[in-house]
This record gives sequence, C-alpha cells and structure tokens, in this order.
Amino acid sequence: MRKIALIEDDADLYALLKYNLEKEGFALVGSQTGRAAVDLCRRERPDLILLDVMLPDSDGLDICKGLRQNAELAHIPIIFLTARASEADRIVGLELGANDYLVKPFFIRELIARIKIQFRGQTNPTRVLKAASLELDRSGCQVRLDGASLTLTATEFRLLEFLMSRPGVVFSRDQLLDAVWGHDRAVTDRTVDVYILRLRQKIETDPANPLFIRSVRGFGYSFNDNLQQPEQSEQPKAAATAQ
Repeated sequence: MRKIALIEDDADLYALLKYNLEKEGFALVGSQTGRAAVDLCRRERPDLILLDVMLPDSDGLDICKGLRQNAELAHIPIIFLTARASEADRIVGLELGANDYLVKPFFIRELIARIKIQFRGQTNPTRVLKAASLELDRSGCQVRLDGASLTLTATEFRLLEFLMSRPGVVFSRDQLLDAVWGHDRAVTDRTVDVYILRLRQKIETDPANPLFIRSVRGFGYSFNDNLQQPEQSEQPKAAATAQ
C-alpha cells in the first residue's frame, strides 16, 4: 500500500482528501501545520507528498527546499496544492523541486490521476529487510533477532533501517545525523556513537565484536554486506513494535 503525506491547513479539504485517498487504497499520514512537516516525512517515509504552499506557520516553498536537501527524503515526489495560479508561481514551485503543481480548486479525480502518474514505473520498496538472523519490518516498525522480538526506540529503528537498507555503504556521523535526525537538530556527532552502541547492545551477540554494524576507522559506520540470509523456519515469529 502506497503511503501519502498530506500537509494542508484547510480542515475541510484535509478531511475530503483523506476520505478519497483512503477510499482509493492509499494510506494517509499528515499534518495541518507546516512546522513539523520535514520531521513527519522523515518519520513516516511516505511514497509521495501533497504539500500546500500557503500554510499559516510555514511557507510550503521552504518546506519543499528542506525536503530536497534531506538525503533520505529528496527522492520522494512532491505535488504542490495551492491557490497561487500565476505562471511565475508555477515555475518557482517546479524549479524548487516539486514534481507537479495543482491549482485550487481542483477535481479530486484529477489529483488521484496525477498521483498515479508519479507512481508509474516505481517499484514498491522492500517491506522486510533481512540480514542473517536479523529482520526489520518497515510497515509494522518491527525488529526480530533469531525470531525473537526486540524493543527499539523510534530513533534506533530509523538508524537501523537506514543502515540495513544500504549495506556496504560507509556513512560519516554527519551523514547519519542528517538522514536520521534531520537538519534541524540539537545533537552532536557523539549522539551517533551513543545510538550505535545502544543498537549493538540489542542486536549483536557480542557488542564488542559486532557482526552487523561495523566501525570504519576514520570514516564512520557501515552495515555488513557479507551476511548470509537465514533459512526459512517453520516456527511462528513474535513481533515487537518500535517505541
């Protein structure tokens, strides 16, 4: 199921879009303010973003720029929803990185058609990431080790997901901070080390000699890309939700 993030301050329009998009089979997350839009998208990882330009507390154009500057979110299609109808406004919106620009008022069916156009040719991201005995379920925010559930915080889950989805790639602490904590942060490089240590204590049999998350001296961290996939088990697996 495709997930759409809706950032729209008009309560009536928000409710109307939510009803119709969910009826169409999309999962919807969103906000009626723009202040936390980037954090919302980083947390929810939507497949597409519907973004109002004129928000009471933020400028949708600035939000778009912030999304395009975030390495983890830059690839997500953005459709502007706005009452600004001039040619200049459209050009500015598209030049800032929007994929489409829809002027209010609009027909719901037209919006849905434009959303589906953005999804053409895209493949659904892998829902479950697996490495040896470690399994991460993106949809349910669940992590299992040897079939047993683990309890991770939301930040620990995002950090593990980011690394597991890019095995073998070495990331600096600054890159991990941008991807997991975002640009608007009040944390330091040391924060990454602390969270890596916490993750290792939860997922590694021997945290002092980690199998999954490797330290690359002088550079940062990388998820081991030489792990064998586990054999299928007949036993049922327990589930845990990241908190």
